[in-house]
Amino acid sequence: MTATSAKQMSDDERLKKASPLKKALSRPEFGAVAGAILVIAFFSVVASGTGMFTARGMINFLEVSAQLGIIAVAAALLMIGGEFDLSIGSMIGFAGILIAIPAVQYGWPLWAALLFAFASALLVGAINGWLVVRTGLPSFIVTLGFLFILRGLAIGLPRLFTGRTQIGGIHETMAGDWLAPFFSGVVGASLFQWLAEVGLLATNFAGNPVVSGIPVAVVWWIGLTALATWVLLGTRFGNWIFACGGDKNAARNVGVPVNLVKITLFMFTAFCATVYAALQVMDTGSADSMRGMLKELEAIIAVVIGGALLTGGYGSAIGASFGALIFGVVQMGIFYTGVNTDWFQVFLGAMLLVAVLFNNFVRKKALEAH
Repeated sequence: MTATSAKQMSDDERLKKASPLKKALSRPEFGAVAGAILVIAFFSVVASGTGMFTARGMINFLEVSAQLGIIAVAAALLMIGGEFDLSIGSMIGFAGILIAIPAVQYGWPLWAALLFAFASALLVGAINGWLVVRTGLPSFIVTLGFLFILRGLAIGLPRLFTGRTQIGGIHETMAGDWLAPFFSGVVGASLFQWLAEVGLLATNFAGNPVVSGIPVAVVWWIGLTALATWVLLGTRFGNWIFACGGDKNAARNVGVPVNLVKITLFMFTAFCATVYAALQVMDTGSADSMRGMLKELEAIIAVVIGGALLTGGYGSAIGASFGALIFGVVQMGIFYTGVNTDWFQVFLGAMLLVAVLFNNFVRKKALEAH
């Protein structure tokens, strides 16, 4: 190798090692991680002594974050792929009704009712995706239509079969059901019991640990985030998602099955909405037609806070999860500090605007650094 060629190689930008800061700035989730640290630090001061950061308090905000995070992860993949799903919230209410009516009114085993709800949700997701790719209509319009269709079905079906919009009695169907533990209860109970016995975890008046385990919703959240991250960063399908969101025509020209990718992503959002519904139904012991109201907007906010672009082709599941964590910490922080919860919507809107501005700033700095 000549001295000239060696110098040319050393001057090549592609061969220069980026600093850790530059690498961090180039990651879509950087803003959300920084925001989560800031929010936690803020409430650790203003909510000091309220119990927010005790074991029980942390489980509370993690569970709130997990419920939103489950649907935010799916929304993130879909937005990276260049589409929106405004029917997620309505799907939560609809899926809950599909679990409750067969199980409570007709005596189906709970596992059969759950599988029926998941199969129905996947069908709706496939129809959503098929309409988007076949008609060329914006997914905003198609899923807005399904927002009303599914909410209407969630109200009409229980009224037709039971005469009311809330169906109870789910807890009675859970006993001995093999699928129920996947959507109810806690994980790691023996570990938490041991922590209490050795004095590392507080106990109540009966000598039991104040936290009996990790809620199964948190396990679903972590598992789905890990799965989505692996798909995005470690598989061909993940590359296809980014390609579809960046330029679907160019992606199609190089052989990416754009229609299949988009339909699959819509089915995944429907699946995650049903996971959310099942967790909620099992926890409360009932289904309600109005469950999931505005959750689609909260999911989009979490994804945007997590660094995804509304135009598609950029984002991460980890960022969406940290966006959900910020949401949970703020929601429970307002509760623990005694601030009127009416102000939560103000915080939510402000977080969205700040996140968009901050993410745009970070992306510009990252581009300048390169």
